[in-house]
Amino acid sequence: MQPKKILVIASHPDDEVLGCGGTIARYADQGTRVDVAFLADGVFSRDKNYHDAQDELIIRRNAAQLACDLLGVKTISFGDFPDNRMDSVDLLDVTIAVEKLIREYEPDTIFTHHGGDVNIDHQITHRAVVTACRPQNPNRVKTILCFEVASSTEWQFTGSAPSFNPNWFIDISQTWLKKKAALNCYAAEMRTWPHPRSIQAVEHLARWRGATIGVDAAEGFILGRQIL
Repeated sequence: MQPKKILVIASHPDDEVLGCGGTIARYADQGTRVDVAFLADGVFSRDKNYHDAQDELIIRRNAAQLACDLLGVKTISFGDFPDNRMDSVDLLDVTIAVEKLIREYEPDTIFTHHGGDVNIDHQITHRAVVTACRPQNPNRVKTILCFEVASSTEWQFTGSAPSFNPNWFIDISQTWLKKKAALNCYAAEMRTWPHPRSIQAVEHLARWRGATIGVDAAEGFILGRQIL
């Protein structure tokens, strides 16, 4: 089923490209409206003074705009929950913010984080989306898919949290180069090989997910819910 309106709910700028950049580009190319919402500021937990952090925030938001433009995203929005400290905020407050986004964008499909990621913000974002999308009328969200983020999802210990075993794959053979270009917009966030958040590692993952289903490149997801 072709989604009509997709909302990607991510914790930080660059999560959207790492997790589902090729999928965003594929659906945007097919005419589906895709919006992206970031919940956390993404920089203020770092060892910087306030003014340097403000400068970095501007740089990262500009990078997000460039990356999302390349992928064909319609609009992006930025939240201000504390970076790597979203567990210091009541889950209800995060859930209310997500509910507001759903009312504003009215998506039928949501892409968001996997609940077993090692990054606490990813975990909280996942929980807030699950709570905001509980099945009650009116319920516009029909499909919820959870993506993996290199250097977070695979770093969780086995048995410490649910493992990421994808059961939903999207062929990004034709949009991998767009994902790669979007990742290059986040050059300051990328690392050198063999770090899992290097361009090479992200490509290896896309090729492996593709090989899993017999195509050149793919992104893997876990289906949270689908209502037909």
